[in-house]
Amino acid sequence: MTDLAALHYTEEHEWIAADGDTVTIGITDYAAEKLGDVVFVELPAVGTEVTAGAVVGEIESTKSVGELYAPVSGTVVEINDAAVDDPSLVNAAPFEGGWLLKVAVAAGALDGLLDRDAYVALTEG
Repeated sequence: MTDLAALHYTEEHEWIAADGDTVTIGITDYAAEKLGDVVFVELPAVGTEVTAGAVVGEIESTKSVGELYAPVSGTVVEINDAAVDDPSLVNAAPFEGGWLLKVAVAAGALDGLLDRDAYVALTEG
């Protein structure tokens, strides 16, 4: 099980796990629940340069279509093909098998992101 307190979060409901100069990005369980059953995931190609705050993908559910925002700037180094092939992973395991992409980032890329307590306060408010 992922240590949710060790993750960083955005107000757009993405989570970010840091591992050196690479971060793993996904959507939170709160976002997955609000979207409903995810049926389609579109992600950027490996090698794509992403900019913090810009739309980098799309998540479609039986209820709506949501945009995936880059929480950090950097270069996409891996996408989760399993989640693209089986979008239900985003609902079933948003913090584990339902991760979406990995991005190589520069030092300081996580500055200004929310911690778990701030994110929980945001979703309960």
